[in-house]
Amino acid sequence: MKPLTKLALRMGVLSLAAVSLSGCSFLGINFAMNQMSEKECMMRAMYFESNRSSAEGMLAVGTVVMNRLNDARYPKSVCGVVGQKNQFASGVLTKPMTDSGAVLASQVADQVLRGSRHPGVQSAQHFHTAGMRFPYNNMYYVLEAGGNEFYEKRDPRSGRLL
Repeated sequence: MKPLTKLALRMGVLSLAAVSLSGCSFLGINFAMNQMSEKECMMRAMYFESNRSSAEGMLAVGTVVMNRLNDARYPKSVCGVVGQKNQFASGVLTKPMTDSGAVLASQVADQVLRGSRHPGVQSAQHFHTAGMRFPYNNMYYVLEAGGNEFYEKRDPRSGRLL
């Protein structure tokens, strides 16, 4: 077999293997994210990041995703925002959703993608598990919901959003 043909065959096998690994990363490309709808990515963020029985918590997480989507510093798609490394729960785009919380997440995702927002979240683009505290003076807390505390990053001197 000619060297070019062998290379083409190997590339074809690698491509097929990568696609068959749906949900895995190959050469830095997340194939699961490419196959998911914006709704599924939103559902997964809300499902894995909030108390699965709390519509309010899910709405708050969804609002943060949309706040980031509307900021030039973040990716320009829901899946891009949710799939950003070290920003949401580990495995958010790959783990199975196994309980009735997925039904609620689907309903709330529809609401968020149609324009619903949690008013308490305001401009917050960040949250962490409720009850944790950090020594930073730029975290301005606006809401606790669904087991999370939501905050805006503000300049401590001027109060302006960062």
